[in-house]
Amino acid sequence: MTMIVENTEADTRGRILVVAEKLFREIGYQKTTVADIAKVLKMSPANVYRFFDSKSAIHQGVARRLMGEVEEAAQAIVGRGGPATPRLRELLLTIHQMNSERYVGDSKLHEMVAIAMEENWNVCVAHMEDITSTIGELIGQGVASGEFEAPDVPLAALCTCTAMMRFFHPQMIAQCADKPGPNLDQMIDFILAGLAPRGAARQ
Repeated sequence: MTMIVENTEADTRGRILVVAEKLFREIGYQKTTVADIAKVLKMSPANVYRFFDSKSAIHQGVARRLMGEVEEAAQAIVGRGGPATPRLRELLLTIHQMNSERYVGDSKLHEMVAIAMEENWNVCVAHMEDITSTIGELIGQGVASGEFEAPDVPLAALCTCTAMMRFFHPQMIAQCADKPGPNLDQMIDFILAGLAPRGAARQ
């Protein structure tokens, strides 16, 4: 019985987040109210507050869903096996492409992300930690196979994320699109060259 109740509550929370994301895309993050969300779901605002104790909690839940999709895609690449070098390239490309599609190409969602970054939401911090850890896991696999040389794998992962920031961070992707600098492939080439064993030919 308890499991049924928990599943029902999880389903309701999920539906609230799906509707909230839809409204964020349609009318904007700032303009969407809990009453708007409740109306689409045909429930009262008070009932929505049973599942999320604040409007901010709903916003964070939507951000968590979107970021979770990126994390799952990244982890799938790491877990697939095979040579680390092409997988690291694919991983960095995938994170950039998914963030671009989700946030930069959608001005309404971009607004939500911009505010999340400004407010330093815990979900954003946790997301970057997760992505850094996933990249570190793949770099570690490359070190084990002899493809990469990185005495300090966590530091190498952090440096990789920092180097990719203008291609990872939604606001920087938008702001740097027409600014001078290396393109995406050039930056990834640079990272891979930095990870290659000393004296090894460029990948």
